[in-house]
Amino acid sequence: MSYDRQPMPPQVAPDLVRRLAQTETSTLGHWRLWGICAPELRPLKPTMKACGTVVTLALPGPDGALLHEALSCLRKGDVLAIDRLGDTLHAAVGGVVAAAAVARGLAGIVVDGPVTDLCEILETGLPVWSRGVSAKTTRRLGLGGRFNAAVNIGGAVAHPGDLALCDGDGVVFVSTQEAEDDIDRAIRSAHRERTIRDGLAQGNMLEGLLEQPVLARLT
Repeated sequence: MSYDRQPMPPQVAPDLVRRLAQTETSTLGHWRLWGICAPELRPLKPTMKACGTVVTLALPGPDGALLHEALSCLRKGDVLAIDRLGDTLHAAVGGVVAAAAVARGLAGIVVDGPVTDLCEILETGLPVWSRGVSAKTTRRLGLGGRFNAAVNIGGAVAHPGDLALCDGDGVVFVSTQEAEDDIDRAIRSAHRERTIRDGLAQGNMLEGLLEQPVLARLT
C-alpha cells in the first residue's frame, strides 16, 4: 500500500526553541485552551524534557513500517509526534527505534500509545512520552500511514512545523505564531510566582498577595 508522505517542515528558529524550552507546560496550561495533550501521555522519567520542531506520523494498528522509513528523514532537534490512530495495544517505539532516533539527534518522541523495551529506551537517554508499556509490538505490514500531516496526539492537534514542549507535567503543541506571546506570558507568570513565593516567605497570606494590583497585571 502507498503511504501519504509530505515534505519535511522547516525547522523552527533555534532561539525560539531555546526560549520556549525555558518555560514549563504547566505554566502554559494557565491560559492555553488547546494544544495540551491528555494527561495520560506521560514521560518515561519525570525529569525528561524536550522542545523542538514537530514532525508528525500516523501509524495504523499493528503496522510500524512507515516509522522505519521516516527515521531516515528526521533531523537534529526534531520532536517526532506519532498518532497511533486509537491503537493502545501495539508498541511502535522500542529500544532499536530509540537508538536510531538518538543517532539522528532527535530532541524526543511523543507516541499516543504504548512503548516497549522500557529499560533499553531509558539507557539511550532519549526523552519519550507515551501511554505506558506493552510487550505486543508493531510489525512491517505495509498497511499504510501518513507522514507530515496534521495528527491527533492525546486530543490535541499537532501540525508539522509546530513547536512541541514536553516535560514532567505533560505535552503541549504550539504554533510558531503563538509561541512568542506564550513565551512573553510565561515570563510574566514566572515573575508573578516568584513575587508570591517571596511574599509567602515573609509571612503574608496568599489571598492578600493575589489581590495586589501589581500581581494581577502580571497574569
